[in-house]
Amino acid sequence: MVIRICLLFSLVMALAAPTAQASPPNLIFVLCDDMGYGDLSCMGAKDIQTPNIDRIAAEGVKFTDFYANAPVCTPTRCGFITGRWQQRCGLEFAFGYMVEQFRRVNNEWVPEPDIHGLGLPVSEVTIADRLKGAGYATAAFGKWHLGYKDEYNPTKRGFDQYFGELLGHADFYRHAYYDGTYALREGMNPAKVPGYFTDLINERAANFVRDHAKAPFFLYVPHLAVHAPFQPPDAPETPMVTKENMLKGSRAIYKAMLERVDKGVGMILDELDKAGIADNTLIVFSSDNGGERWASNEPLFHHKNTVWEGGIRVPCVMRWPAKLPKGKVTSQMGITMDLHATFLAAAGVDFPKEKPLDGIDLIPLITEAQPALERTFFWRIDHSNRKQKAIRHGQWKYVNDGNTMDLLFDLNADIGERHNLNYQHPEITTDLKARLKAWEDEIEAAPREILVK
Repeated sequence: MVIRICLLFSLVMALAAPTAQASPPNLIFVLCDDMGYGDLSCMGAKDIQTPNIDRIAAEGVKFTDFYANAPVCTPTRCGFITGRWQQRCGLEFAFGYMVEQFRRVNNEWVPEPDIHGLGLPVSEVTIADRLKGAGYATAAFGKWHLGYKDEYNPTKRGFDQYFGELLGHADFYRHAYYDGTYALREGMNPAKVPGYFTDLINERAANFVRDHAKAPFFLYVPHLAVHAPFQPPDAPETPMVTKENMLKGSRAIYKAMLERVDKGVGMILDELDKAGIADNTLIVFSSDNGGERWASNEPLFHHKNTVWEGGIRVPCVMRWPAKLPKGKVTSQMGITMDLHATFLAAAGVDFPKEKPLDGIDLIPLITEAQPALERTFFWRIDHSNRKQKAIRHGQWKYVNDGNTMDLLFDLNADIGERHNLNYQHPEITTDLKARLKAWEDEIEAAPREILVK
């Protein structure tokens, strides 16, 4: 009788005890640079082998309708880091093209700014700030491109560790820009480290996973590859990058560069497996914009630096075995800044109220049995070389390619944007133009920091 009472008491106490909370997931974002929509094996590539990135797709979710925040690198990275439209930070385009944009302030000409003086405004709270505040170890290894000066350094923006090149496209072996500016940093300090840049990133990313396997971590791996200069791995005799040879290359070199990125993804996955933490790790792989030159964006039209699908639609695969389905392909629309919200939600971090996020948590949209959520995305290029605008709302996309012609496409039926349906559906064009204008008006009305140095 006494034994039964003791067993009953133990059972009651066990049921009454609070359930142990699962530890927050580890978070990893690997970002390729200028990779084409059709350049992964899992996206149809025949000449490039990406088994490790393909593994993420096979063991997780592959998006067919995922977008970069912008058709160039800086603003897309800004979108992820802040979780908001990059225009709210004054970073609508890549730094090298923003000089004209910042030369007129209050209708008065100002001296041309030094592009090395531009950066993500220090008033912006980053995803690393937020996750670090929640107890995460944070690290970034790779191409930063959100500010060269010390106040913009990743270690000043919430990252415990940083190793990489601060500028947009330095030499892969000599780590210097073609004007001689040295870009490689270990934290705040110039780092004279020999080696191929992609290999250096891969090694540090894998080591970080190994060294931080016992507590939640956030790892951001923004590669310079497959951006110019087109320099293959294992070829240290490759000539130093110059303004003249920057864009010279070949599909074979591009292939080798991308496959070396894939190798690094495999190194990360191996460390997750060795540490036994793969199930509770959310890992995402994507590109910062569409491909150019040696890339393939098939079956999309056009390339980087445009608001056509080839400039903005990018591959995205994600895996989180504890939460996500295996081998799912989804047409749910997503965008880079959604990953900020997705990571915060996964970590149990409240969304900010002072500067609300523009992105949303994607996990419920790909785990629940429901139709894809209809969403609306906007893109704009507004500088002296090219002026373009676009909006996608559900299946419909409107493009203004810098002229007076209205272009309307049904992307469900015409992913290659070949058939202008404006004349058949003028009412849809009118609606999309109104939505685009409302977004622009709202963006322009928001206060922002003036980035003129």
